[in-house]
Amino acid sequence: MTNEQLNQAEFELQTKNSSWQFKQDPYQILQHVWYGPKTGMDMSYLQEWHDTGFSGQISDAGNDRTYSLDTRMQEIPVEGTGDYRINSLAIRQADGSIASDLRFKSADHQAKQPLKGLPHSFSESENLNITLMDETSQLEVVLHYSTFEECDVIARSMTITNKGDQPVFIETADSASLDFGLQDLEMIHFYGRHNMEREYQCVPVTNGITEISSKRTSSSHQHNPAVIFKNPTTTETSGNCWGIMLMYSGSFAIRTEKDQHNQIRVSAGINPDTFEWKLEPGQSFQTPEAIFSFSNQGLSRLSKNFHQFIRDHVMRSPLAKKNKPVLLNNWEATYFTFTKEKLLEIAKSAAEMGIDLFVLDDGWFGKRDSDMEGLGDWDVNKEKIGDLGELIDGIKKLGMQFGLWIEPEMVSEDSDLYRNHPDWVIQMPNRSPIRNRYQLVLDFSNPEVVDYIYEKISAILRAHDISYVKWDMNRSLSDLYTKTLPADRQKEMAHRYVLGVYDLANRLTEEFPEILFEACSGGGGRFDAGMLYYMPQIWTSDDTDAKERTKIQFGTSFFYPVSSMGAHVSAVPNHQTGRITSLQTRATAAMAGTFGYELDPTSFDQEEKDLIKEQIAHFHDIQNTILNGEYDRLSHPYKDSYSAWQFNDGKRVIVHGIRYEKRPNSLRQPIELRNLNEDQMYKETKSGMVFSGKALMNGGILLPGELGDNYPFEFIFEALPEKNNQN
Repeated sequence: MTNEQLNQAEFELQTKNSSWQFKQDPYQILQHVWYGPKTGMDMSYLQEWHDTGFSGQISDAGNDRTYSLDTRMQEIPVEGTGDYRINSLAIRQADGSIASDLRFKSADHQAKQPLKGLPHSFSESENLNITLMDETSQLEVVLHYSTFEECDVIARSMTITNKGDQPVFIETADSASLDFGLQDLEMIHFYGRHNMEREYQCVPVTNGITEISSKRTSSSHQHNPAVIFKNPTTTETSGNCWGIMLMYSGSFAIRTEKDQHNQIRVSAGINPDTFEWKLEPGQSFQTPEAIFSFSNQGLSRLSKNFHQFIRDHVMRSPLAKKNKPVLLNNWEATYFTFTKEKLLEIAKSAAEMGIDLFVLDDGWFGKRDSDMEGLGDWDVNKEKIGDLGELIDGIKKLGMQFGLWIEPEMVSEDSDLYRNHPDWVIQMPNRSPIRNRYQLVLDFSNPEVVDYIYEKISAILRAHDISYVKWDMNRSLSDLYTKTLPADRQKEMAHRYVLGVYDLANRLTEEFPEILFEACSGGGGRFDAGMLYYMPQIWTSDDTDAKERTKIQFGTSFFYPVSSMGAHVSAVPNHQTGRITSLQTRATAAMAGTFGYELDPTSFDQEEKDLIKEQIAHFHDIQNTILNGEYDRLSHPYKDSYSAWQFNDGKRVIVHGIRYEKRPNSLRQPIELRNLNEDQMYKETKSGMVFSGKALMNGGILLPGELGDNYPFEFIFEALPEKNNQN
């Protein structure tokens, strides 16, 4: 909810447990006051200012040397105002100067509107819109605030409109910034690389500037567009923490500065290193949304806030909250070498084990027998698989649905598409292209290219009974250049490319709402809330090793719900690490996601096939609790010798995990459950033992003591009816 403005000067946004306060000061500068727990009062009493040398004053302040924007907390810090810290907005004026003097103009409430061309949160609540104006250049900036009370989430974005008579250039346009003031904080961020995404790292916020960013025109494997700030004593279950997440899938930057007074500021948005936007008179520019949440109950509650928000206010697919089909993907079974007969042989074995969905991965189109050819030619390779409709009919007769892999943004030089349209690829003039995976990137900043790809892909989907589509993207962008823009607007290209991706995703998912779309970028290279707006699940990583996946999924879980994580059982030795783990270990790791298989079932003996059949039946039984229940992390896999996690739907509690290492002559480790009803009695289904919620949360349950490394475990607790409860 939004409190009423007090004399159009003070504003407070409230959620169930948090408060965001800001006000206009005597000079109509928008001053940030507070973001944290509800306090029931104006928190500006904490702000104290004095004369700081070499921190200048705006002209309105005269000789009041205590007033400097270089030291004050602001709602939108702007370049060129005497604030030397990181800023959220930098505008280059027509005369070359970089300055904008934004003063408060008005505030209003309106129904929350979609962000044109961008993914956005949705809600029936009203926005608070704050309008600021630079009178000299007639630049208008509107800050949009949306509150999601039950999720403890506040979303913010910004619209910039040129109401002057000269063009201006936007050099920086962050979605939002947050001034913490004088605090001792740590930052959790999630770094990585291909096959090792979203690795957890917690570091102190030290003096200077820290940047978490991507310049790859995707959110990237290397850094995720989401960070957490916390007090040093904050744990999973107690203490203050703040989460910031961008709903954006392109190059981003989240910059943090601890200044000369040890005040902390964070600003998040499109990466200014690869961005600039020419704004002609009368034109507007819309930033992506930044999502904020606060918890004073530790990291677990913060994650639940984001999970609920994404499920209820980001994922728009009608399939988002439905149980997912257990799929089998043929990629690791065949790679590019397959025939229709081989695919049907694999499908027959899959059907016998209870697989719901057969997915045909790369290699079904064009002349595509390696990753060096055929990409972009979205016509069925009939020499390889015959008629696609007949193949699908064969799969359906086995009792399964059919899915297909695509990579619409890419093209091979050895392809008809490239030969016919070499001008459609991203390549700098008079220079050889940068290749990655020996493929080039189509210029999705060009609407003509997007239209062509839409027609090719949609024609396949219209003509065939396809239930699932995996949208891949297997390289980062470089040598950014587009033939559609003049020289002074080339830095618009990266953002326009992302808008083109969103345009195609929007058109396909709106036309085919009954198809389950899964995003992918060489695994988790574009795992962000922007893609989840269009596609309710994302392939978490190309690394399917069970042990490594527990760490990747641990990092992913801080912001993204389990239902969004694509996770499969693959063959051993694992194709990424060479590690050999049991089929049950691999299934345990994969059940912390949408669950499926990526292997050749025809290579299994009957005992293994029977085990897989049991696993699939078991997942069908428990998947609603896994995908739609509350998720808790019960261990820290970077510190503990095991990884454990919990799902709870109120009636059933599931604890899954993997013990990494068995030490000789060691006692069994107890593990404490979380967020149970302490007075409720719970029955463990395998042993039949009955426990109180208090016992499980305070004493815990002993992990298995069997020998062997990477040992999987599962405990399922059913809440007993009230008559069976005991105090």
